[in-house]
Amino acid sequence: MKATYIEYSETNSFSKTLLAYLAHNEELKPFVGNWPTLEGFDRQLAEKKPFSHRAILVDRLRTQYGELLKDAPTVADNIALLLQENTYTITTGHQLNIFTGPLYFIFKIMTAIRLADDLRARHSDKNFIPVYWMATEDHDFEEINHTKVYGKKISWDTPGVSATGRMDTASIAAAVKQYTNILGLSDNSAKLTHIVEEAYLKHARLADATRYMVNELFKSYGLLIIDADDRHLKELFKPVIKEDILSENSFKAITARSAELEAKGFSTQVHAREINFFYLTDEFRERLVLNSDGRYEVLHQNINFSREQLIAEIENHPERFSPNVVMRPMYQEVILPNLAYIGGGAEMVYWMQLKSNFDHYQIDFPILIPRNSAMITDDNVAAKLFRVDLTFKSIFRPTEVLKKEYVRRHTKERLNLNDEWMELNAIFGKIKLRTHKIDPSLGPSTEAVKARLKKAINNLEKKLMKAEKRNHQHALTDIDNVKEKLFPGGGLQERSENFALLYVKYGDNLFRDLYKYFNPLDFKFTILY
Repeated sequence: MKATYIEYSETNSFSKTLLAYLAHNEELKPFVGNWPTLEGFDRQLAEKKPFSHRAILVDRLRTQYGELLKDAPTVADNIALLLQENTYTITTGHQLNIFTGPLYFIFKIMTAIRLADDLRARHSDKNFIPVYWMATEDHDFEEINHTKVYGKKISWDTPGVSATGRMDTASIAAAVKQYTNILGLSDNSAKLTHIVEEAYLKHARLADATRYMVNELFKSYGLLIIDADDRHLKELFKPVIKEDILSENSFKAITARSAELEAKGFSTQVHAREINFFYLTDEFRERLVLNSDGRYEVLHQNINFSREQLIAEIENHPERFSPNVVMRPMYQEVILPNLAYIGGGAEMVYWMQLKSNFDHYQIDFPILIPRNSAMITDDNVAAKLFRVDLTFKSIFRPTEVLKKEYVRRHTKERLNLNDEWMELNAIFGKIKLRTHKIDPSLGPSTEAVKARLKKAINNLEKKLMKAEKRNHQHALTDIDNVKEKLFPGGGLQERSENFALLYVKYGDNLFRDLYKYFNPLDFKFTILY
């Protein structure tokens, strides 16, 4: 593939807050840690507190991987490296979208892999390990039960139960068949079909299926995959669980910091609750709330705890306490020797709301890295784009604007009537002056006639444009086709399309090219073709 890059600001696809962060806007400094630069990583390493849970982390990873490590030597080596004090992680996270979901799932992981290697090149005396954090405790099944391949939606039609990582995959066979039938017949499609079938038809839980599939795609890069829905890992987080539920520290800190962010004109993404933990079992994941009578209630389940009973429950069963969106990041930083978190634009914003809570608990706040964003196309689409005088930068503009500009560039006649209107406007000035001399009250009538004529001229301009568009219909159809190909449904390709057909076309070269052309700390939109 070939690559070209454009500024994020030129895509009109990213938030004001994210663009301000990339510009190192000083107003955001209280909400973030070190800036996302190589020098920022130098400072992060110098400030990083010692990590004391290495043996437990390594044991749990080896247990979770089990037999998969036999065919993944690079992964096994990276797990072993975590025992060393000079080893750090670069983490990204995402829900367990079936078949990996939209393209940005892949982009997140490849950003983490490439950044880890870039840091290793700068700090040869240290190890940097890419990690994919599976959001196994998330319970929003409707967000992950489908994917799109060339616009065709493939869904796993089954009721969501409890945390998605614990869901039984017994009913997913129909979705697997739909997905693999689209892939066609080739060596690459056969390989992907085998991975998908092994993942989802031979693993009973969605967490295990996702681990298998992601491992098969990225094991050669040494990516580690962690499932934090684990009693032993929750033990490490137990002090924070207990203090935060009883004292509501996160609610106070995050609410105040979010108000500060909004006061500076930046958007926020999440709202902290008084208690930011769910109660989790195999059957349900429900909010924990404090009632007016001082008892802690699990909503919709007729389960209540006194303060003393709740403390005992946390002590004996920490695995039953599941952090919500504002506490999950802290859980991550407690159980990993982590330096940076890689996420999408919305994730970057809600992490900014959390900094004061990290400060309260004296837990290191990671460097926030916006994931690489990209668009992938082929020479046929690129040729069609260039044929209609467009560039990869201009293609981000609205379709109708592109069409009008194309017609204006290629018509021999002037399509606007600005000069003619200027002449008419001058005439109306004379008419208004004459009518005023005869009867001043006729001024509004003159203005009304002028307004009707202006409207008629505008309508005539539209008709001229429409007529000229017919003369360029073939080129305008090409513009429509290119836009729909690169922006399916009117949005960025990476936010809807699955990687399947790209993998069928390019195989593992797809990942090699992403690795080659992604520059995690350059923060530019990548276009591959």
